[in-house]
Amino acid sequence: MAAVASAHLFTRALWQVRGLSGLDNRLSMKRSACLSGLAGALMLACAPALDWREVRPAGSGIALLFPCKPNSHARQVKLGPDSVRLELHACTAAGTTWALAFADMGDPTRVGRALVELRTTAADNLAAVDPKTLPLKVAGATPNVASQRVQFQGRMPDGRAVTEQVAVFARGTHVFQAIALADKLDAAAADSFFGSMRVVP
Repeated sequence: MAAVASAHLFTRALWQVRGLSGLDNRLSMKRSACLSGLAGALMLACAPALDWREVRPAGSGIALLFPCKPNSHARQVKLGPDSVRLELHACTAAGTTWALAFADMGDPTRVGRALVELRTTAADNLAAVDPKTLPLKVAGATPNVASQRVQFQGRMPDGRAVTEQVAVFARGTHVFQAIALADKLDAAAADSFFGSMRVVP
């Protein structure tokens, strides 16, 4: 039987992606870009060092632009009271870790709680302070009051100061967590990444 990790561990493992060409994916999330039609306009805001490409993770129903080629990993994690299969796509470029994780909660009544947990635990993992709500619009996403994009300041386990943006949203019973994490986060590149996300058939 596969071991069940907590969502906390999944998010903490994002720290280990930074600086790695391959993903050391023990990624878990504590009770843890520029899109096709918009690509032309969005890429104008992207740093030259970033190599944007559209990614459509199988089974996610989501398309978005990553500034690097993401590695994908999946494992069972505990999200709320449930054990779910959580899949992560992540890579590091220009000193920033970019990631999208998703899971199917299987029950629409569990979606809101899962979104709150994905957002709050990402902040807790960095002992985050100074939260700032940012605009989030994912075309085709299922409306949910818990959907949100937040930026905050925090610290890595070694004490290094970092900035993280986290967006959580839903598509039906699927929940998503998108993350950009860096010592100094490029605001334009982050806007391109989060602004590129959309639901696809």
